[in-house]
Amino acid sequence: MSNESDTTSLNDLISPLVAEAMFVASETSIMRGLVRNFTMPLRSGKVLQVPKYPTLTAAAVSESADLSNTEVATAKSDLTVAENGIMTTLTDLARDASESDVVQDLGKLFGEAISKKMDRDLTALFSGFSQSVGNDGDDLTVAVLSQAATKLKAAGVPGPYYGVFNPEQTHALKSTLTATFVNPNAGILQNEAMREGYIGRIVGIDIFETSNVVEDSATAYSGGVFSRDALGLAMMRDINIETQRDASLRGTELVATAVYATGELHDSYGVDVKSSASGL
Repeated sequence: MSNESDTTSLNDLISPLVAEAMFVASETSIMRGLVRNFTMPLRSGKVLQVPKYPTLTAAAVSESADLSNTEVATAKSDLTVAENGIMTTLTDLARDASESDVVQDLGKLFGEAISKKMDRDLTALFSGFSQSVGNDGDDLTVAVLSQAATKLKAAGVPGPYYGVFNPEQTHALKSTLTATFVNPNAGILQNEAMREGYIGRIVGIDIFETSNVVEDSATAYSGGVFSRDALGLAMMRDINIETQRDASLRGTELVATAVYATGELHDSYGVDVKSSASGL
């Protein structure tokens, strides 16, 4: 038979079924909960100054001997806040014709984009630690992690210790581990995002993996093992998403911004851990 009225000939009468929107390549921030956080009030300037007291050493003294003065001199770390943001203009036609709530979808994407920027700003500081273990051409191993922990303990750095690595680094590590090495209890977890990225506790280090550790080169990464006070995040204005109507364009501007600063607080409180990109 021919000339039937079917889905091809009547295609204009059949609306497409639109599934829930898919968000590509988004990963929740984990670094914010692993570093020292500061809140900067509005109208307080752009620079947050963090004073640092040195470690002092006492000594034995003889009876009736007068003690001599010990000078106590502070150092400081300055965190300078800056704006970070993203914007798009959504036309009325696109908004009204879409099956889903486009404004809500874009707000989710923008919030994740700024969180990712925060994470990458913090992980980029790993390579600035003066202490370093591992080599660009070698796999990440338990022995390398132990070296990093030993350096921190030898310097008297207070725990807990966190290790943050790209999945390309941790692939070789996980492939050699058994349940003997990994504590199944998650330990200190600040939020659900950390629970998802948590691997386990190895040689006293809580290990996390995230793609927000950016590669040094096509074949190497700099992860980090550190104490919370190694790095700081100063927040003046947290992630803020707002809209503004543009009547002549028949559209709405969506703007997401955050005002924050990242920086190294104690250089000796962190270790740069270099390894190859050994993922599959």
